Amino acid sequence: MIFEAAVIFLALLWALSLWFFLNYSKRQREMASQQAQGDALRDQRIKDLAKRLDDYQNVTVRMGEAIHELRAAVSPLPDRLLQLEQRDPNNVTFSQAAKLVGMGASVSELTESCGLTQAEAELMSKLHRRE
Repeated sequence: MIFEAAVIFLALLWALSLWFFLNYSKRQREMASQQAQGDALRDQRIKDLAKRLDDYQNVTVRMGEAIHELRAAVSPLPDRLLQLEQRDPNNVTFSQAAKLVGMGASVSELTESCGLTQAEAELMSKLHRRE
């Protein structure tokens, strides 16, 4: 009788151990499946971020090229401005005459300071007079 009880006890213990093992195996498979899904999401996110980084790098390169082109276009401007400032003061342009009219210069002042004819000075005065 003790032998039969021991066999029954061992059988129950074996069944219980088998149940725990199968339950543990099932949880491990579920965790592995969840981790695989998480890994797939992470990999997709990494791919998306890598694409965005490539896009940002491409935009940055294009902006750098545009800045380089702008720098090339703007670099001669200081020399040109210096040339304009150093030119002959007797050679006053119509735009400078227009500024003088805007500041209230008379026709006679325009003819004297800008070297304009009487008709040119009158025209500039009529065109650019502040009302």
